[in-house]
Amino acid sequence: MNTPLPGHDLPQPGWHWRNSFAELGPDFYAPLAPQPLPQPYLVGHSAAAARLIDLTPAALQTPAWQDILAGNQLPAGGQPLASVYSGHQFGVWAGQLGDGRAILLGELAPQPGQPGVAQELQLKGSGLTPFSRMGDGRAVLRSSIREFLCSEAMHALDVPTTRALCIMGSDQPVYREQPETAAVVARMAPSFIRFGHFEHFCHTGQHAQLRQLADYVIDRFYPACRTDNRFGGNAYAALLQAVTGRTAQLMAQWQAIGFCHGVMNTDNMSILGLTIDYGPFQFLDAYDPGHICNHSDHQGRYAFHKQPGVAYWNLYCLGQALLPLIGEQEQAIAALETYKTLYPQAFAARMAAKLGFSQAPDGLQALVDEVLRLMAADRVDYTIFWRRLSHWARQPSLADTSVRDLFLDSAGIERWLLQFSEHVAQPASGFFADLMLRTNPKFVLRNHLGELAIQAARAKDFSVVAQLLDVLERPFDEHPAFEAYADFPPDWAGSIAISCSS
Repeated sequence: MNTPLPGHDLPQPGWHWRNSFAELGPDFYAPLAPQPLPQPYLVGHSAAAARLIDLTPAALQTPAWQDILAGNQLPAGGQPLASVYSGHQFGVWAGQLGDGRAILLGELAPQPGQPGVAQELQLKGSGLTPFSRMGDGRAVLRSSIREFLCSEAMHALDVPTTRALCIMGSDQPVYREQPETAAVVARMAPSFIRFGHFEHFCHTGQHAQLRQLADYVIDRFYPACRTDNRFGGNAYAALLQAVTGRTAQLMAQWQAIGFCHGVMNTDNMSILGLTIDYGPFQFLDAYDPGHICNHSDHQGRYAFHKQPGVAYWNLYCLGQALLPLIGEQEQAIAALETYKTLYPQAFAARMAAKLGFSQAPDGLQALVDEVLRLMAADRVDYTIFWRRLSHWARQPSLADTSVRDLFLDSAGIERWLLQFSEHVAQPASGFFADLMLRTNPKFVLRNHLGELAIQAARAKDFSVVAQLLDVLERPFDEHPAFEAYADFPPDWAGSIAISCSS
């Protein structure tokens, strides 16, 4: 499909290139190099992500590294590949899918005895693969900026996520609804394996490969499953339960910060419980439980309030895929049933922290339900409400109208604030005002902020990308010079349409 690229020998002190996924064998991937990106230029980079592999910002600026991160050269020792997987898309079995525009270069792994965790380095937007179907294998600058910024923003919010090392841009035209320019996001994670990888080998009847994949995941990431006795020593049932637990925690975090993923297909669900594949995502502006952020989601399958239920449905698909290994259907169901306890517990803990409580007090559920009802009725800005409440709670007073002014139903919110302050006043409540400020961010990547960065970058001004990244990496700080980034969205923000096109 494309010719081999020359290799760059870039020894990292204490690190080496490998590709343990490639060792699974040819049934799992197609070996191929990325397609070169014409005349690439650096759009933005994350020093925080680079530190995961001991890569300095200065090194990222070198032609050698930029050649690798644009897909124009290979790292010596890398084994580039596109993996195959299948999945359910919008609730319908879609059959074989795969990395249609992403190439896994390999892993940067610490030498034995050195600190650090191996990180796979993947180039998204790096050209055609055997799994591109009707696509061109490229990503556009618009979606690449959104993924780059949101990956790092979610990490700063303490939400498990893939990381984004940098964006390499190019003036190469890419055609979507209109002509755009190409870009490549270099992203990292301990693994990019998805639920859909397991579905692929189950649905194609390749049970030996299914077992091989499950053993690989257990041995690398879930070794405790080998000694877990809750399922009579069944490591595959224990794996399903472990992934269920991580997914439940992830959903609680999404719901607590008001994050809408937009495309929760099974091929977009990480086996490590990471937020993966940032497409038509959105942080809530006005609080609307039924908000649909993806204009391609005509049936509202992935509406905000449906995300926890969709996650369980996706886990059920994973359970079906693992059933040939688990053997006992009852054990698979028992592993999945833990979600029904774990998710509510995790969500309650997250909401307790948003209200400043180190543990959920009596009456928390009623308190949360009522304030969310009031917010939904008046379409109150989600992030601004929680941040203002965090400041208000330091010295609760109905004379302070900063929270009340967000609501049309002023009597209703005053009653709620009184109830909240009564909880705060209880000596053994475990309330800490500072916890609220450490839990409720001032800054999130709203759609209009991403659009500002995109518009500037299209004119080759990358300063807004850098400014936004700096703010989003410290979302709980005040950043007085960037108050505008924490303000209500402008009227034109409502006209921004995000879809699966990228």
